[in-house]
Amino acid sequence: MNKKFMLFSFVLFMVLIVSMTFAVMVGSVSVTPLYVWKVILSKIPFIQNAIEQDWSRSQEIIIWQIRAPRVLLAAIVGAGLAIAGAAIQALVRNSIADPYILGISSGAAVGATSVIILGAFSFLGIYALSISAFLGSLLAIALVFFLSRVGGRVSIFRLLLAGMAVSFILTAISNFILMMSKQEGALKAVMFWMLGSLAGAKWNNIIIPASIFFVVFVLLWLHYRNLNLLLLGEEAAVTLGVNLQQFRIQLILLVSLLTGVLVAVSGSIGFVGLIIPHIVRLIVGSNYKYVIPISALIGGIFLVWADAFARIIIAPQEMPIGIITAFCGGPFFIWLLRRNNYSFGEGD
Repeated sequence: MNKKFMLFSFVLFMVLIVSMTFAVMVGSVSVTPLYVWKVILSKIPFIQNAIEQDWSRSQEIIIWQIRAPRVLLAAIVGAGLAIAGAAIQALVRNSIADPYILGISSGAAVGATSVIILGAFSFLGIYALSISAFLGSLLAIALVFFLSRVGGRVSIFRLLLAGMAVSFILTAISNFILMMSKQEGALKAVMFWMLGSLAGAKWNNIIIPASIFFVVFVLLWLHYRNLNLLLLGEEAAVTLGVNLQQFRIQLILLVSLLTGVLVAVSGSIGFVGLIIPHIVRLIVGSNYKYVIPISALIGGIFLVWADAFARIIIAPQEMPIGIITAFCGGPFFIWLLRRNNYSFGEGD
């Protein structure tokens, strides 16, 4: 399996690179793949002097400052939501769980709504939206974590119920703020953010999501055996040496941190963490040694294409990316329901 896995991973990585190149090319102003890579390589030390600069200043701005950070952020967000979804599904042993089940998205929405409608954290300037959304997600997970602890232990059943309850309450708060607002432009901005958008991507707001994604990815992959044991049930995991409570807490914190950071920069993009792990398990089985890296690659590819379609499908306007992912996710689950032979963990 290792040779096949390495080959499959390499193929997916190349598909991701090609997808990202295409996504940078398309838009109101088309550019060739040659210019895309020339501009990108010209920004890399040591080889930049070897690149002949035969492109215009406007082409460089479009490629490097506008499209490249957006496409890279799409790949990071897609990969991050996919591995977060895979981890959460192992944690709760439920194939329809996703990263937003802990109320993270609703908390971030309260933070974003407070900034756009009420002008909160305005002293932070362009970072106000991202920081407030992240703080909102941290507040949500803190509440969920507090409510789910019984006798110093985290109950999965209480975790799910607490996540739903906190999510409903925070959604109600967001809706109340929206209903009280008289600003039409602000209402549209909030709704657009809630449906997901990568329009605000800049190089300076990619560093943190990329760093957090890398750290969480490595930690999840290093603990793939524990994730596999979680699928066997609590008794089996404890018998085989897993410190269940400690690992659960670590997993919740890692997934919450990753999801909170991603939601802060992209808004609430649904279905990615739900459908990508399903697709991956259908392809490679449920061994998390393979599920984590393949989920990251396929998640990145999926969201890069979804964002590209969001930009061009109703050009010159832009469609919220959450609509694209919902259109893909809904039919996928209908198809999944019709498959009599699918079950969680298929492929072991």
